[in-house]
Amino acid sequence: MSGVRTNYFDAEIAANYDRDSAFLFDPAVVGATVDFLAPLAAGGAALELGIGTGRVALPLSARGVPVQGIDLSPDMVAQLRAKPGGAAIGVTIGDFVTTVVPGTFRLAYLVYNTIENLTSQDDQVACFVNVARHLEPGGCFVIEVEVPQLRRLPPGQSARPFLVTPERVGFDTIDVARQLGVSHHYWVGAGRAEIFTMPYRYAWPAELDLMARIAGLRLRERWSGWRREPFTSESISHVSVWENPPAE
Repeated sequence: MSGVRTNYFDAEIAANYDRDSAFLFDPAVVGATVDFLAPLAAGGAALELGIGTGRVALPLSARGVPVQGIDLSPDMVAQLRAKPGGAAIGVTIGDFVTTVVPGTFRLAYLVYNTIENLTSQDDQVACFVNVARHLEPGGCFVIEVEVPQLRRLPPGQSARPFLVTPERVGFDTIDVARQLGVSHHYWVGAGRAEIFTMPYRYAWPAELDLMARIAGLRLRERWSGWRREPFTSESISHVSVWENPPAE
């Protein structure tokens, strides 16, 4: 496994995170996410890896699901704590490869590409193993992540824009040989000039399934999104559920 893991979400990024990711806070997006996750908790507790500012944890907790979280960034957690209900959610500061949270959980989840924050295959496998240790028999691990869009890269091109507005530009540079990318974000205007870059490692659905098998988990279902849209060869993301087999 890799050594020290970098916290890219400092105070400045954390302070602007909700505004910069406003599309993720759309009630329709959050509602569909929580509608999917809450039944999987089945009356038990949930563990969010990369809990951040509480976009999913807070409404899930409001549904009556006890939620705990892991996050590497104290500044992101401070934003969570400042929100109504945030103080009631237990958070352990650390990475989600090695951090152990007391107790067991019916549900563990990673949303919006956060598994890609682990930039080596070894760390991604170790994340699955760590989650499996926390899950009750019959418990589920849910990941929401992109399907790599390499078909959109013309031969010889390594950069792909994902956002272009008058005040913000975002693009990825991709190293196909190493299965690594770097996400580049530039903000200008409205009194703000900021640059943020962060590496990531993408993984194919079948590769994630193998990681789950290594950890003793098995694929239960896979969808294109939180509303259980069918997963097809044209899907640009997937929501996958792996199960810790019930005790026999």
